[in-house]
Amino acid sequence: MSDKVIFLVDIQSFYASIEKVDHPEFNDKPVIVSGDPERRSGVVLAACPLAKKWGVNNAERLWEAQQKCPHAIIVRPRMQRYLDVSIQITNILNQFTDLVEIFSIDEQFLDVTASVRLFGDPLSIAQNIRNTVMNTIGISARVGIGSNKVLAKMACDNFAKTNKNGVFQLDVENIQQDLWPLPVGKMFGVGSKMNHHLRRMGIRTIGHLANFPLDLLEKRWGMNGQVLWQTANGIDYSPVTVKTLDQQKAIGHHMTLPKDYERIQDIKVVLLELSEEVARRSRLKLYMGSTISVGVRGASFNFPNGFHRQLKLDSPTNYGMDIFYSAYQLFQKHWDGSPIRSIGITLSQLQPANNYQLNLFDSQLKKENLNKALDFVYAKYGPAALIHASSLTNAGQAFHRAEKIGGHYK
Repeated sequence: MSDKVIFLVDIQSFYASIEKVDHPEFNDKPVIVSGDPERRSGVVLAACPLAKKWGVNNAERLWEAQQKCPHAIIVRPRMQRYLDVSIQITNILNQFTDLVEIFSIDEQFLDVTASVRLFGDPLSIAQNIRNTVMNTIGISARVGIGSNKVLAKMACDNFAKTNKNGVFQLDVENIQQDLWPLPVGKMFGVGSKMNHHLRRMGIRTIGHLANFPLDLLEKRWGMNGQVLWQTANGIDYSPVTVKTLDQQKAIGHHMTLPKDYERIQDIKVVLLELSEEVARRSRLKLYMGSTISVGVRGASFNFPNGFHRQLKLDSPTNYGMDIFYSAYQLFQKHWDGSPIRSIGITLSQLQPANNYQLNLFDSQLKKENLNKALDFVYAKYGPAALIHASSLTNAGQAFHRAEKIGGHYK
């Protein structure tokens, strides 16, 4: 195995912890950060440890959480504040190593292999990081330690989050003793569906998976089968890289609707808004894309339905109406007429916007000039400064979305 020392730093109940720091009066009370229940986006985004003791779980519906913990304080998310704190944490971690990879808003990988000579052994560095984050920001960090990213992630998720000291090291010496007895659903990369498939094959623990014949896993799932086997055995060759966010493969936008949308003319409005938003983001990142994807989820929680389909374009684009025409075509072809709760559009197969094959039958220059004018207005006055007239109807969500970051309030 590698001699590398990799950390996964995770912040406990990130959103809820920040709200408690900003509101000391919440300190001894259960706090739940949730979307806007009046717009049917009342899902638990974060619950503090006190709320979790009452059985509240992330991603469950707010009304269910309130039944478990009726005295909980419900706070609407403030995404800009959370992003600012996340950047602050990154700056702290950069004091220990220049190899910091942002994994999510509250999780970051660190390669501290070269930092051991400066800051001491891995456990000392981890405690130093935890103390610095607590003293600077007032929130608790947990640190998983491993010889690669997979081991560090599983060390954090399965052990550091439950340890009193908030730190755990997982390596070849203790992987069989500590990791292998865990249910296979606890392994990084195994979701509910894969857990179901594995258990039907008699694979109930991570150890079972680690010792399962690799050729049978590859026969069943191809390359994914090999990745599952390697993860169970603590094998991961991916480096910690600071350029993770530069390697974007797709740009998309998803929206949970405030009510059931049943009429095609109302859904068409939302598709147009999403298309323009995806196009705007693509131009901002200097990308064009060749594949349009549409994902839809039905209105029923108990009997979920929907579809996810994609369409290859004749030429790459970052023009809103191009995206819309393809997205609308996909939706009309695959929608069964059932009410929908959420919808998303994604532009993939990205390439640099300054280098593409010209299409003689497409007025690309006119589109570029229009895009430049739109982007100038957006940059100066915001994403809702110019909208289609259809967004002024009751179905429109453009003004509401302009108040949010990542689907949540700023």
